[in-house]
Amino acid sequence: MSSSPRSAVIVDAVRTPVAKGKPGGAYSEIHPVDLHAVSLKALVDRTGIDPAIVDDVISGAVGQVGEQSGNTARWGLLAAGFPESVPGVTVDRQCGSSQQALHFAAQGVIAGAYDVAIASGVESMSRIPIGSQFGGKDFAGPTVGERYAPSLVPQGISAELIAARWNLSRTQLDEFAAESHRRAAEAWKNGLFDSQVAWVNELRTDETIRPDTTVESLGGLRLAFQDDYWAGRYPELDWRVTAGNSSPVNDGSAAVLVASEEAAAKYGLTPRARVHSVAVVGDDPIYMLTAIIPATQKVLARAGLTIDDIDVFEVNEAFASVVLAWQAETGADWSKVNINGGAISIGHPLGGSGGRLLTTLVNNLEQVGGRYGLQVMCEAGGLANATIIERI
Repeated sequence: MSSSPRSAVIVDAVRTPVAKGKPGGAYSEIHPVDLHAVSLKALVDRTGIDPAIVDDVISGAVGQVGEQSGNTARWGLLAAGFPESVPGVTVDRQCGSSQQALHFAAQGVIAGAYDVAIASGVESMSRIPIGSQFGGKDFAGPTVGERYAPSLVPQGISAELIAARWNLSRTQLDEFAAESHRRAAEAWKNGLFDSQVAWVNELRTDETIRPDTTVESLGGLRLAFQDDYWAGRYPELDWRVTAGNSSPVNDGSAAVLVASEEAAAKYGLTPRARVHSVAVVGDDPIYMLTAIIPATQKVLARAGLTIDDIDVFEVNEAFASVVLAWQAETGADWSKVNINGGAISIGHPLGGSGGRLLTTLVNNLEQVGGRYGLQVMCEAGGLANATIIERI
């Protein structure tokens, strides 16, 4: 007789406030390993676990170069004071790296390879600027270039193509962005984020939230990606993407404690949610950011649920056009989507964003008293991770 399948539970999740990812940002003087360690240490302090019981620390980072290279997960856990016996590994699924870390941790627990694992992520974009890992080189190679001739495109162009394909106006994009800032500012004002953050220094909010943002103020911003080259490539585009309706560059980290139900009981841990279903998909690398649509469909089918069964959503706001297109295709209830703001306001610290969204999702699910939460993240190259959690 076979035993019942193991399940992976989320004991706790924590994140730092998100800082501006540029010189002068609140964390710009902090080494990314030490920024990572803040969330790891906070997770231990909050749960009271002996870090020696952790079977693995799986961490996401995108700019794996310079101070964020050399398997930053290992150095982060050592900086957090974990015993030398605890291993760590760093993964890269671009913006979904720490969401993928959660998937790997949960899969390891379900398979019986782990009893207790930590999924985490970090990005210091102030110290490792976006794209630093490429070193000015062609990362895709000539064969891929031939397949997608005349060339692959930057994410900003993908965001423009999505806006055009789904007929999304500049006003719609700016209205979405303004609402993200309003919701996030209101959440901080009402103390909704306080219990989910690990303080780093004097920063007491997410640094890129602008409470006074309006559609009118966003409307005055210049176009971010239109230039002679891309306008020549895509003369049909009615350009509408700006810095204001896109996510900013940021610094931040997050960490999630995952365990089997048996291990949680053994160590006196109280689970907050269960990892119900996960999925990862690929999609067109030119549109690049649309994979969240099939990823959502796949994870719902795998879970045996419909879009209406989900009580709260966290959809990464890489660009306003991405989330608006996703909603148009899925029919998700807007009142359940990013209820306390998203990356356009809170920020997008790349490798740390999956953990940040998961932390917010767990808390938002408890806030509304719901059962199911769905998180989905678009990723460079035409990828997306989707996760459904179930509140316990």
